[in-house]
Amino acid sequence: MNADTQTLLILAGAVILALIVGGWLVYKKKQSDRLKTRFGPEYARTVGDLGSRTKAETDLKAREARVARLHIVPLSASEADRFSQGWKALQSRFVDNPKGVLVEADLLVRDLMAKRGYPMADFEHRAADISVDHPKVVEHYRAAQATAMRDQRGEADTEELRRAVVHYRALFDELLEVGDAGTTTVTRQVEVHS
Repeated sequence: MNADTQTLLILAGAVILALIVGGWLVYKKKQSDRLKTRFGPEYARTVGDLGSRTKAETDLKAREARVARLHIVPLSASEADRFSQGWKALQSRFVDNPKGVLVEADLLVRDLMAKRGYPMADFEHRAADISVDHPKVVEHYRAAQATAMRDQRGEADTEELRRAVVHYRALFDELLEVGDAGTTTVTRQVEVHS
């Protein structure tokens, strides 16, 4: 083999290696962009919590795989109506018992999640599972839970309790899906008055 042939083989190898590396980098960028788009603010929160983009993306992909194995189902119209009536009843009691309503809101959201098929592990797992299909409202869930924890320590005032119930409502509305010919989200316009 002469020097020109050897040089061409080395150049061809370098070009092939550059194409492989470039393709891999493009693939990783597209994967990162997909996860950022899908998870929104949850992507940045997970990167911050885990300390690296690689760890966060591994975690987010694991969430997707875990939730894909779940049997998440829409509600029947009668189930959705029952949950909606439960929310209206809960809301009507806020002025007289804001602390109790916060606890009831948490329980109603948990019941709704269980009925839809979400596993009811600890809070962080519930929030992680919700973030896969409902990334825009998972922060509402985290905020409501944080207030509930402050309330348990006697640190939350009535306005914070009201905001927490509103956060629960945002998640509740998002999770309240009714199945029939097509899956539609039922949103109820409810306000908490304090």
